[in-house]
Amino acid sequence: MLIDILTLFPEMFDSPFGHSIIKRAIERDIARIELHNIRDCGVGKHKVVDDNPYGGGEGMVMMPEPLHKSIEKLNIDQDTPVVLLTPQGRLFSQQIADELARSERLVLVCGRYEGVDERVRQHMVTDEISIGDYVISGGELAAMVVVDAIIRRLPGALGAEIEEDSLLNGLLEYPQYTRPASYNGWEVPPVLLSGNHAQIADWRQRQAIMKTARRRPDLLKKIPLSEDELKLIEQQEKDH
Repeated sequence: MLIDILTLFPEMFDSPFGHSIIKRAIERDIARIELHNIRDCGVGKHKVVDDNPYGGGEGMVMMPEPLHKSIEKLNIDQDTPVVLLTPQGRLFSQQIADELARSERLVLVCGRYEGVDERVRQHMVTDEISIGDYVISGGELAAMVVVDAIIRRLPGALGAEIEEDSLLNGLLEYPQYTRPASYNGWEVPPVLLSGNHAQIADWRQRQAIMKTARRRPDLLKKIPLSEDELKLIEQQEKDH
């Protein structure tokens, strides 16, 4: 998979993309990431990329010309998703990550300042994505999140690691424990020490359901639950 990232700060990506799963995916030719500095297509000898908004207002807005030229230089196919990272986009999710991971090529456009000229949205991008309802400095951090979520869904990216990530089955992750079995008087649940894999799997599923019911009950509306699991949630609600 080829991921093109249009940004004003390409150096921000050096460290995040130089470690762990992303680094290994690049080394194995599972993914290729190309960084493109939007300022290279800036206007005039000073390579200007932003200007004051028409109608007045605080802050600067990214101009359409540098973004348009940057995208044109990529020579992308008509079917290639071009995604603007913006607070106004659809909320990023595991489902969207899986959807984007099926593309052979992906273009991510990192917004900055007070946003981009509306013509970018209307004529240059095919999608808009937000990673949450909060304010960050620009689309670079959002692009890092999106790239990480996408790459770990590519076949072979995780190598021998077992893919049991939280939310892939619609639930928050069950509690995890490691050695020692007793520390400072705090004990590991006996079932995890039993060696009975069926009981352990059942315990983990129940714990995941109860944690999700407590912290993210909205997620439970999206997945089918058995009668026993529904009773477990009802009992937990009574206990609390």
